[in-house]
Amino acid sequence: MPSMNCNATIPRREFSSRLVLGAAALVMPTAYAVAASYPSRLIRCIVPFATGGGTDVIGRPLIQAMAEDLGQAMILDNKPGAGTVIGSDMVAKAVPDGHTLLINTSALAINASLVSKLPYDTLVDLSPVGRICHGPNVIAVRADSPIKSVADLLRLAAEKPGKLSYASSGNGSAVHLAAELFKLMAKVQIQHIPYRGAGPAYTDLLGGQVDMLFGTAGGTHKFVKSGQMRAIAVTSASRVDAYPGIPCVAETLPGYAAEVWYGMFVPKATPSAIVERLSAALRKAADLPAYKAALQKDGLTSSVNSPAEMAAFMATEVARWRKVVVEAKVTTD
Repeated sequence: MPSMNCNATIPRREFSSRLVLGAAALVMPTAYAVAASYPSRLIRCIVPFATGGGTDVIGRPLIQAMAEDLGQAMILDNKPGAGTVIGSDMVAKAVPDGHTLLINTSALAINASLVSKLPYDTLVDLSPVGRICHGPNVIAVRADSPIKSVADLLRLAAEKPGKLSYASSGNGSAVHLAAELFKLMAKVQIQHIPYRGAGPAYTDLLGGQVDMLFGTAGGTHKFVKSGQMRAIAVTSASRVDAYPGIPCVAETLPGYAAEVWYGMFVPKATPSAIVERLSAALRKAADLPAYKAALQKDGLTSSVNSPAEMAAFMATEVARWRKVVVEAKVTTD
């Protein structure tokens, strides 16, 4: 029997196949090991808004349920500033091990074109875990305001161009762009007063420092329900049960719609096994009947998608809001 030549040349195609199979054999156990050992310590979930806003309303019960599923404590860490850029950048530059997460809103997609020199690349440096939910914004005034409808608002804005003011949770926030889209379509001038988060904006509206605010459905709901604020319109294409009797902006300004969404992200290069583990925990938590019911009370709808679906959605959102930023000449100044 002829002896086997150990130095015989392996055909290139066969050699390549062996390399691929060998690499897969090495990677698969590693991926499983990463997923099995995760999480190994406290998970910090950064919210780039001030305490007390709509992101806290949807975030706190969500991470509590996720923590139970993951078997590790999770905390919500508010890091407001620069229209969510500061908090988002902290996550973009964090160690990609799944222990630092980001919950942000449509502001993340908006800032991709609104902020000229972002310290991170929105579609590259932050990897999606998934969307959490979506819902309308709300135009709200004080309970004693003479503005009782969108028609009243448009009339007063036309009579006093630039004299009325609206508060938002910050430059570049989803509610800021919703308001600017409103101004663009209605052809009115209303002064923007940005705050470092929704909480301070609510305080100043109630204190009479501003005439109105564009707020999230979740954040403003408790004030409307208590009678401290009056909602004059929601920004969704159709009315929502959480705000009974409140019309859509589109009923007075046809074609207008600007909903906000909330999503979860991790730093790029976070192992896919960890992203999938977080995605599964997110979906399980957001699908809990009690959580979905709580969202619905605030006018929000649970709408979790996969990491891949969220990546495609983000690309679409970045393009959509870039058009508004350019046409409305929105700046962060």
